[in-house]
Amino acid sequence: MTALLDASWVGVPVWTIALIGLIVLLGAFVQATVGLGLGLLGAPLIALLEPQLVPTLLLLLAVPVSTTVMVAERHHIDWRVVAWALPARVPGTLLGVWLVTVIAGRWLVVAVALMVLVAVALVLHTVEVRQTPATLVGAGFLAGTAGTAVAVGGPPMAIVLAHRPSREVRGTLSLFFVVGSVMSAAWFAAVGAMPRSSVVLALAYLPLLAVAVPLGSWANHRLPREQFRTAVLGLCALSAVVLLVRSLMG
Repeated sequence: MTALLDASWVGVPVWTIALIGLIVLLGAFVQATVGLGLGLLGAPLIALLEPQLVPTLLLLLAVPVSTTVMVAERHHIDWRVVAWALPARVPGTLLGVWLVTVIAGRWLVVAVALMVLVAVALVLHTVEVRQTPATLVGAGFLAGTAGTAVAVGGPPMAIVLAHRPSREVRGTLSLFFVVGSVMSAAWFAAVGAMPRSSVVLALAYLPLLAVAVPLGSWANHRLPREQFRTAVLGLCALSAVVLLVRSLMG
C-alpha cells in the first residue's frame, strides 16, 4: 500500500491523498444510505483539491459502491425504468466524454460547481415528473452526460424516481450507476483520458469503501432520512460555491 500511494509516482501529495480518502469515505457512506451522493459530494470537494481526478476517480469508485448496494436491493429494481433510461445513457455518455475533451482547465471545474448547485436545487425542490418513456429517456440521457462530464449524474434519475419507495430508488439507481460508470470509464480509457493517478487511487481507496458501504446500509433505516439528506445537500452546495468562487477569481 505504501508503494501504491507513493506521491512521486501517483503525482498527488500525501496530504491530498488523505483528504480525498476522507471525502471518499463520507461520499460512499452517503450513497449507501440514500442512494446517491458519492459524485454530488465528492465532485466539488475533490475538484478543489485535485481537479484532474474529476470525473474519472469518482466514476471508478462508483462501480464497487453501486454494485454493493445493487446486490443488496436487487429484488427492488424497477426494470421498466432501467429498460427506457439505460440505453439513453449511451449517447449521453458520448456527449459527456466529448465535453471533457473540449472543456479543459478551470472551465471544467466551473462546470462541476454549477452542475452540483443545479443538482442540489433540483433535489431540494423536486419537480413533479411523471414516469413516461419520454421522461425516462430524457433523464437517462442527461444522467449520462452529467455523470460522465462532471460525475454528477444521479439527480436527473432521482427526480423521475422521487415518489417511489426508498429501496426501489436505491436498487434502480445503483444498477443504473454500475452500468453507466463502467461505460463512461471505458470510454475515457479508450480515448486515452484515464489518468494513472485515478486508477491507482481508486484501487487504494477500496478498503475505505469496504468500511463505508456496510455502515451506510446499516444506517439507512436508523438515521433521520430527511434531516440527513438536507445536511448533505447543504455541504454539497457550500463546497460548490467555494469551488465556483475560487475558480472564477483564479
